[in-house]
Amino acid sequence: MDLASAKYIGAGLAAIGVGMAALGVGNVFGSFLEGALRNPGAADGQQGRLFIGFAAAELLGLIAFVIAILILFVVK
Repeated sequence: MDLASAKYIGAGLAAIGVGMAALGVGNVFGSFLEGALRNPGAADGQQGRLFIGFAAAELLGLIAFVIAILILFVVK
């Protein structure tokens, strides 16, 4: 296997993290809605945790995207 094909395979594997971040965001919001529908009175108290979970999932997706771009364009 030459270096060019290894770069593309590595970037593709790193890009899987972007899709996993989308699943994580969906899981965070789905869990929040499930909890808010079961106990509407506690929904306001959980909204801060919703945004923290959203930000953490998005951060991991952005890091995976940056790693994929670095592998494609910086690694020689």
